[in-house]
Amino acid sequence: MAIKAVVFDIGGILELTPPTGYGARWEAKLEHEPGELNRRLGDIWQAGSLGHCTLADVEQAIGERLGMDRPQVEAFMGDLWKEYLGELNVELADYFRSLRPSYRTAILSNSFVGAREREEELYHFSEMSEFIIYSHEVGLEKPDERIFALTCERLGLAPEEVIFLDDWGEAIKAAKAFGIHGVHFQTNAQAIAEINALLEI
Repeated sequence: MAIKAVVFDIGGILELTPPTGYGARWEAKLEHEPGELNRRLGDIWQAGSLGHCTLADVEQAIGERLGMDRPQVEAFMGDLWKEYLGELNVELADYFRSLRPSYRTAILSNSFVGAREREEELYHFSEMSEFIIYSHEVGLEKPDERIFALTCERLGLAPEEVIFLDDWGEAIKAAKAFGIHGVHFQTNAQAIAEINALLEI
């Protein structure tokens, strides 16, 4: 069956997001032990990734659990978003755009409340693809096979008609188990070559 659609992840794919070390800096500033931020905020990170809370809820929890005042919370969130958004992977974004109209394109991303607005403002992902599935908007996240089923449903295609690119091995493993052609990102050149081979370009 011919490939009809190519789906990209965002973080580490369309966005280059190297660690900035903001968490460790804030732990040192607040005199917390290493790893304390995630221990105190793990449930709120999960809730935000599945849309079970608002961004205001996240900010309130950060303030209360870390003992921050409002200016500190705003500074912390600024650092968080700086790492989260990274910078555009221009080469791969240009390649992704070039696939249309010969192929349908979509984006599938584990995400966090507030991501769509910020990514749209910076990178205009909606102009690159037919639609975007964010985990925080649908209440599902990779590697849950239901999010791959939802992607294929929205495309109106069978899994074997779809290619999915991600840098997370578990997501690729799950996509392949569902029947999608998974490409595990290592470098731009490698990813483009593997996708082109599947498309027989």
